[in-house]
Amino acid sequence: MSTTLQTHDAGKIRTLTFNRPEKKNAFTQEMYEAATEALRTAEVDPAIHVVVLTGAGAAFTAGNDIGDFVRNPATGEHAPPLLFLKALVDQSKPVVAAVDGVAVGIGTTLLLHCDYVVASDRARFSMPFINLGLCPEGASSLLLPRQAGMALASELLLFGEPFDAATALRAGLINRVVPAAQLTEVVAERAQALAAKPVEALRVSKSLLREPLRAEVNAALRKEGIEFVKRLHSDEARETLMAFLNRKK
Repeated sequence: MSTTLQTHDAGKIRTLTFNRPEKKNAFTQEMYEAATEALRTAEVDPAIHVVVLTGAGAAFTAGNDIGDFVRNPATGEHAPPLLFLKALVDQSKPVVAAVDGVAVGIGTTLLLHCDYVVASDRARFSMPFINLGLCPEGASSLLLPRQAGMALASELLLFGEPFDAATALRAGLINRVVPAAQLTEVVAERAQALAAKPVEALRVSKSLLREPLRAEVNAALRKEGIEFVKRLHSDEARETLMAFLNRKK
């Protein structure tokens, strides 16, 4: 069992908690693998009707742990981050996210595949791929322009700068902003409301919402994945990633 991902089932709800608060819940390969497995088992468990994603402490996730990422670079479509995203895309049950503190990189793009997202008023988002010599992932190059409009999507992806919860709301990344003290309560209420719905009607409704874009989303995941791996092994990305690690040290 992974200690960096906590899985808790209560009633019809499975809560996955990214659990590296000392690292702002930055993802390691182990965390990706544990999260993928938890999503896959939730998918086939008839007792689970809703999945909740959250982070321990005052952060959602700082994205990839760069040190771990450099030591274990993605090499293809079976890389743990891509398998995690695919498991999230394939999840037929509603996924609710509670975002507090930072949501960096994949911590922001994964929200595009959630069905209801609540953020605290102190949440801060960013997709800094370009600053690391990389490119968009998580089908964000497809979905973000559709949800945010091309102008805002270009601004967020090409500059890679942090943005606040109000901008995330305007971009269609989240559904609601609440005071940090109310985040847990609001997310629990919304998750319970979904869990109380007729389960098959809930599944079919999500499928009808998501299915028209599924082929395009899967194609974007594959295309972005190919380009991401190319970028990751480029001199430009190696230099920026090493510079980032040296600054951290």
